[in-house]
Amino acid sequence: MHQPRAAAAAASLLPGRAGAVLSLAMAAAVAALLLAMGRVPICTCGYVTLWWNDPNSFGNSQMLLDWYSPSHLIHGLLFYFFAHVLWRRWRLFGGKPAVWALPIAIGFEGFWELLENSPLIIERYRAVTVNYSYNGDSVLNSLSDIACMTAGFFLASRLHTRASVALAVGLELFTLWAIRDNLTLNVVMLLWPIQAIRTWQGAGLV
Repeated sequence: MHQPRAAAAAASLLPGRAGAVLSLAMAAAVAALLLAMGRVPICTCGYVTLWWNDPNSFGNSQMLLDWYSPSHLIHGLLFYFFAHVLWRRWRLFGGKPAVWALPIAIGFEGFWELLENSPLIIERYRAVTVNYSYNGDSVLNSLSDIACMTAGFFLASRLHTRASVALAVGLELFTLWAIRDNLTLNVVMLLWPIQAIRTWQGAGLV
């Protein structure tokens, strides 16, 4: 009995043993580079929690999960979509299954973690968003962000496209309601700051 085409396509984007080892190695390399940049391994408060609920306090971006973790899960959904599109085009020309898709996705996510924790981006967040006290992520939080992206990648491999879109939209709306921020607003405010949005988000801090 042959595997359905859609299922076969999904399976082809998941890493084999070599891809899994490379994925772990890349995550470890990101952690090493973050430590070399002077990022703290864990929160300077000296403890670790699974979830941090207040996005405007010292523990945000320091613990395992917080209100910005869903954004990284959405990264995984998006990376899988782009990998799937590229794989289909590659297959048309007789290429091999894209088992390196996840390591590449982790590479992009890791690059963002390094960039996000650079002085340039930290100061940018402070200057144009309501995250006035943002001081970057702990290495633990960055690794957790990579894990959330990986979870999103694997979820996308199991879900129908419409379900993945619905999940992404649902997470965006939920975090927008909960903390007046989400992946979309994060990108907008980082690249093209809008004072009206900043004022609205700031009102939620009162």
